Amino acid sequence: MPRIYISSVVDAPSGRVWERVRDFNGLPRWHPRIRESRIENGEPSDKIGCVRDFRLQNGDRIREKLLGLSDYDLFCTYAILESPMPLTDYVATLRITPITDGDRAFCEWSAEFECAPEAADDLVAGVGTNVFQAGFDALKRHFTR
Repeated sequence: MPRIYISSVVDAPSGRVWERVRDFNGLPRWHPRIRESRIENGEPSDKIGCVRDFRLQNGDRIREKLLGLSDYDLFCTYAILESPMPLTDYVATLRITPITDGDRAFCEWSAEFECAPEAADDLVAGVGTNVFQAGFDALKRHFTR
């Protein structure tokens, strides 16, 4: 089972970073690769089990289900339901942890999934760089303005 793990430090209080990423339907507001998003059936975006249907800048469509969300522990966990990527059983967690030395945020994004062995390295590198690190880089730019 391939695993992806990317971490970064954002020079902003963890509560402010969490406020920016918390909305399960809010990817287009902070992630540069997401064009548009909507929550299916008009459900609240923080309801466990809600499904977001979004499009990447290149037009690809992805559907994900919210599996867990905690304002206390500052994390959300979700699963991919549909994607053009050749993978299955994808579950990811985005977690924000306070760094008390300097009031900064330690950000972690991890995922596990199944795929054909020959696709694993490309998927790990692609998601790690184009999704996880790209999101952290966007957060850093936002908070250094």
